[in-house]
Amino acid sequence: MAVGRVRTGIDGLDEMLQGGLPENHIVLVMGSFGTGKTTVGLQFLIEGLKAGDPCIFISLEEDKDSITKNAAAFGWNLSEAIEKKQLGLFKLEPSDAKTTITRIKSELPKFVKSFGAKRVVLDSVSLLNMMFSDDNERRSNLFNLCQLLRSTGATTLLTAEVKDDNPRSSRDGLAEYTADGVLLLQSEENKEGGEVQLTIRILKMRRTAHSRRVKPYSITDKGIVVHAGADVF
Repeated sequence: MAVGRVRTGIDGLDEMLQGGLPENHIVLVMGSFGTGKTTVGLQFLIEGLKAGDPCIFISLEEDKDSITKNAAAFGWNLSEAIEKKQLGLFKLEPSDAKTTITRIKSELPKFVKSFGAKRVVLDSVSLLNMMFSDDNERRSNLFNLCQLLRSTGATTLLTAEVKDDNPRSSRDGLAEYTADGVLLLQSEENKEGGEVQLTIRILKMRRTAHSRRVKPYSITDKGIVVHAGADVF
């Protein structure tokens, strides 16, 4: 049976994914600070809004105002989509762990289903996991969250910070095992010229063939562009 595709709106990345993310997948976008993880999430939602998909952005970091301003810098008008109820913004307070987890379990699936969301972005799962001091608690809460999101039928992007000493692993080392797919964004310095190059690779993507090449990308004033035809210097 052919897997349905959900375009990310990032042309070169959709090419690497043979048309887009598999439907109903949970995909982790991980990278260090400044690599554009939130931008990938917003661009994915903008592509959904263009296609008429109801979308949800769940933030643990920024408030509604900050998110809409970030999007506006790329020419994306979120306010209109929010007013038309095409886009839902759900802000969680990571400072209150117990309330946040309760809200995720009780309100989030209902919110996603009643909204009819086809695309969900959670920014960031690293902040969510920092609420727990115990690895077992982190693991079970993350697993439950992914199960809840899968049950809604939406295609989901989670963002995560990477470890300082191991840029190929998420900060808690858990999210990449729970997700169906992992995109790794890296900022790499050219040893000769000292120039910084941003690169993307697909570390894993269940139930589909995909490119395993490392490709350069740019963060432009119109969003992220993956240079699928180019190779890393």
